[in-house]
Amino acid sequence: MPNVAIVTDSVSTIPVAMMDSLQIHWVPCYIHRGNEVLVDLVTIQPSEFYAWLPTARELPKTATPGAGVFMEMYEALERKGVREIVSIHITSKGSAVYEAALDARNLIKEKLPHLKIEVIDTLNVSMCEGWMVIEAARAALAGKSMAEIIDLVCKMIPVTRMLQTADTLRYLFMGGRIGRASHLVGSLLNLRPIISMEDGVIVPLGVARSRLKSYEMIVDLVARAIGSEGKVKIAYVHAAALNEAEKLRQMIHARINVVEELFAELSPVLGVHSGPGTVGVCYYPVQNT
Repeated sequence: MPNVAIVTDSVSTIPVAMMDSLQIHWVPCYIHRGNEVLVDLVTIQPSEFYAWLPTARELPKTATPGAGVFMEMYEALERKGVREIVSIHITSKGSAVYEAALDARNLIKEKLPHLKIEVIDTLNVSMCEGWMVIEAARAALAGKSMAEIIDLVCKMIPVTRMLQTADTLRYLFMGGRIGRASHLVGSLLNLRPIISMEDGVIVPLGVARSRLKSYEMIVDLVARAIGSEGKVKIAYVHAAALNEAEKLRQMIHARINVVEELFAELSPVLGVHSGPGTVGVCYYPVQNT
């Protein structure tokens, strides 16, 4: 185990095999479906969830793991010999996960004063959060110090970007996660919205008249952001729409220098708000790769 342990939440959307190989520790969020309590990526998997969601008469509720769950995680790592933890989480403006992790750190101080814990608010979601976790884990495995890992993640926060399109904003609207894009809900009809995240909240970037046009807009936005000589690491994220994500990948490759890529299906707790059919990218520009 590396000297610095990396902890995240299930919203980060990192493929489970990758989390295992990079020794990333994660805490699941929860979904309340009627009287059922579903544990994200543990008792409910994306394929089952996205097949069911369009039939739902009422949108399920998402729930945050409590501070006690994070304390259990931190204490378990300490028993394995860990003395430093970097805990990296979903935007605090859309979830209470960051606050729960922060509360756990504060509660554990007196009990385990030798255990150093830094909790980071990524101000983002999905594989934007995921890329920060991945790079932090790689740095930890390479023997980087806690301070170096924190600095790395903090530098990624302002340049890591999500661009996403969906068949509808219904799920974001019903779940109260619509942010500054609420004015689009009643006027979209057959249009495809392009949304992103700025300063931790959902923002609209425009609409397209077809799914293909929405992909073209996403490619244009990425290309403009990184420049003609730019290089990018990119995750193609989707909710039960792998074939569509592959179409977007092919369009990205035609114009953009991709140095690392992966496909990631949104976890059910994210899918509650995005809905099946969602496709997008989470990317950040890289130097000297």
